[in-house]
Amino acid sequence: MTPTFDKIHLKFKFNGTSFNHEELKEVAYSLVKEGESFEKIAGNFLLDWLDCKDYVLVRTSGTTGLPKTIKLDKKAMVNSAIMTGDFFDIHPGDKALHCLPSRYISGKMMLVRAMILGLELDMVAPTLHPAYDNRKYYDFSAMIPLQLKNSLERLNNIKTLIVGGASVSNPLIENIQTLKATVYETFGMTETISHIAVKKLNHNQSKSTGFEILPNIKISKDERDCLVIDAPKLSNEIIVTNDLIDLINEKQFEIIGRYDNMINSGGVKVFPELIELKLQDLIEHRFLIASENDSDLGQKVILVIEGDSDDFDKDVFSQLNKHEIPKAVYSIPKFFDTETGKLQRKKILDAVLS
Repeated sequence: MTPTFDKIHLKFKFNGTSFNHEELKEVAYSLVKEGESFEKIAGNFLLDWLDCKDYVLVRTSGTTGLPKTIKLDKKAMVNSAIMTGDFFDIHPGDKALHCLPSRYISGKMMLVRAMILGLELDMVAPTLHPAYDNRKYYDFSAMIPLQLKNSLERLNNIKTLIVGGASVSNPLIENIQTLKATVYETFGMTETISHIAVKKLNHNQSKSTGFEILPNIKISKDERDCLVIDAPKLSNEIIVTNDLIDLINEKQFEIIGRYDNMINSGGVKVFPELIELKLQDLIEHRFLIASENDSDLGQKVILVIEGDSDDFDKDVFSQLNKHEIPKAVYSIPKFFDTETGKLQRKKILDAVLS
């Protein structure tokens, strides 16, 4: 039988207990009325999911601009859950750990996958140090990179772990190579209903460094070299992103950076994310590459460091090309992050240059 949003899988369990549609509504009401903050948010989403409407309203994370509310079809969210289940070979009765904020699409989809695929879902507080039972075996879970970093010693009880919300650094990738868990970095956004592509980070025999798209999705580039996504089971419209990519083939792509982050310095296009990749093993503090206006170059490359920059060694710039070298270094005591772990670049830059 084809899953539909108004049906709860018979194998579904929430925190160890089975519930049908009406019973789950009662649980959701209880979470909203008596639960902790993260449980209230999950409860409100469950009530939205279990009502008679065929859509839910979802807030974007506000990584590249102001957060906004968009409408997502429940049928498309069911399709997304099935695509994930098929790709990762998830079966009814499998056990899943939910430790993400249910405020955003990544956390909402953990709940949807459980209800649609028939998973036994354990939900814990979405902290940066998830307090889950590491003696219990889980077939599937999802985390942000900071949660992964803080849980490295406690992941051998998880079979498959997807990581999203922000890019995974090279040092962190090195640290997960000996884990029993198979870890995948994901690519997606609220408009694509969570991930549409994944990249295996460990236990990997392939030399490819690109993201592989899920089934029933087509990708291409526009005239800016930005990713265009055709996913009819997830969206009625073609999704044009601001993600600059290198199209490896019809099923794989590499991310270069964000079009809206691109710097035009003296007529040369410079991509902050590529510079950050070169410097990430060389700078101890968190940092980002950005730009500020310059009378000669139009825009000049700058480096912003979290913390104190007094002891910063500019010798690290020897790894960069001439046009990539920052012309100024700034510091800010504390970076601004979204709840999913992404840097709020505009807010950080405004604080530094205002």
